[in-house]
Amino acid sequence: MRELSRRGVLGLGAGAAAGLGLTGCGTGLGGGPSEAGGAGDGDKGPGRKKPGKAAKPLGDGSTSYTGKQPNQPGRPRPLAPGETPPQFVVFSWDGAGDVGNGLFERFLKAGRDHDAHMTFFLSGIYLLPESKKRVYLPPNNVPGASDIGYLTDEHIKSTLGHLRTAWLDGHEIGTHFNGHFCGGSGSVGNWTPQQWRSEIDQAKSFVKEWRTNSGWTDVEPLPFDYDKELVGGRTPCLLGQENLLPTARELGWRYDSSSPGGLQVWPKKKQGLWDLPLQSVPFPGRSFEVLSMDYNIMYNQSQNSTQAPPANYPAYRTQATGAYVAGFQRAYETNRAPLFIGNHFEEWNGGVYMDAVENALKHIARAKEKAKDGEIRIVSFRQFVDWMDVQTPDVLAKLQTLGVGQQPTGGWKEFLGAGSAA
Repeated sequence: MRELSRRGVLGLGAGAAAGLGLTGCGTGLGGGPSEAGGAGDGDKGPGRKKPGKAAKPLGDGSTSYTGKQPNQPGRPRPLAPGETPPQFVVFSWDGAGDVGNGLFERFLKAGRDHDAHMTFFLSGIYLLPESKKRVYLPPNNVPGASDIGYLTDEHIKSTLGHLRTAWLDGHEIGTHFNGHFCGGSGSVGNWTPQQWRSEIDQAKSFVKEWRTNSGWTDVEPLPFDYDKELVGGRTPCLLGQENLLPTARELGWRYDSSSPGGLQVWPKKKQGLWDLPLQSVPFPGRSFEVLSMDYNIMYNQSQNSTQAPPANYPAYRTQATGAYVAGFQRAYETNRAPLFIGNHFEEWNGGVYMDAVENALKHIARAKEKAKDGEIRIVSFRQFVDWMDVQTPDVLAKLQTLGVGQQPTGGWKEFLGAGSAA
C-alpha cells in the first residue's frame, strides 16, 4: 500500500491481496455474497452557522472547546406509530488527509452544496510530522513504521485546516487509526484488545498534541475536544473488529464500521456498539453484488490496477455511479435500510470513482428535494446512531426483520402501526 499512498491514495481501506473474496475492504467482491425521524426531525438546511463561543484551549492548544458543534440536524425523535422511517445515507472517508489534489476541498464543498453531512475517518499519523515518526509505536511493528506514507509538513497544515472546516460544517471526525497494517505478523488483524487500546491512545494523541509534535504556533487549533468527538471508527482493511470492540466499548464508543461486509438491512449492535458495515449493492451489468466502497468497485473493474486504459474510464464511471444509485433506490423503495458508502481521497483510473461518488450524492440530493421534508437524510454515522438510539426497541426489532429489498407487509402504516410489534 505504500506505493499507492505515494500516488495520493490516503488511508486505503482495502488490502493489496488479489483474488476474489479477499478480506481487504471486505467481502462482496466479484462473485461475493449478496449480502428515519438527518438524524434530526426534518434535517433542514444548516445555514453553516459559526460556533457560538470563544475557543477554550485544551492541552497544549492543539484542540479547543468551542461549544456545541454547529450545523447539526434537529434533535432526533422516535417514530410515531405507523410512520415511515427516513432513508438515511452516510458517505464516509478513510484516511481524511490532504495531499494537494483538491479532493478534500471538493467534497467539503459538495457537502455544503447539497446539505450533506459526512464522516471523516482520520488516520492519526497524518498529523504527525515525518521527522517525529519514531514517536509512533505501532503494535507488533518497529517504531515509526507505517504502511501508508507520512504527509509533508505543508500537507499536515492543510489537513488541519480542512478538518477544522469539516467539523464547523457539521461533519464527524472519526478514526482510521494510524499505520494501516494489513499483512504479515504486524497486521491489525492479529492485535489484542490491549494493543488496540495503545493504537487508539496514540491516534488520539497525534490529534491532541500536533502542536507539541510539530512546534507550530501559527496554525489555528482544531475546534473540538477529540476525547468527546471520537465515538467510532473503521479499521484498516476491515480487519480486527472482534478484538477492537471490547476496547471500543470500554472507551464509550457508540458504533464501529469495521465489519468485513454486510447487507442492506437495518443494523444491530455487536458487543454493545452499533455494527455499521459497508454493504453489498447491485453492480450494473454483473450477476453479483459489490461492496459499497471505491476500492472494491475498482478491483472488480481493473483487478487492482489504478491506471487502466483511459478508454475504459467512461464505462467505469457509469458503472460505479450506477452501483451507488442502485443501492440507494433499492433501500428507498423497499426496507429503507440505511446506505453506507466508503471512499478514499484517491485518483484511481482517472478519478472516475470520485466522480461516481459526487454523481451519486447529486442524485440522492435531487431525490431529497423532491421528497417530503426529512424523508431522505444525508448524515454522518454519529448523526445516524443519534436517531437509532431514540427509537423504541419494538420499532427497531420490526425494522431488523426486513430483508434486503423487502417491502414492509401491508405498507409502513400497518407494519409499524400501534401494537404491530411482536
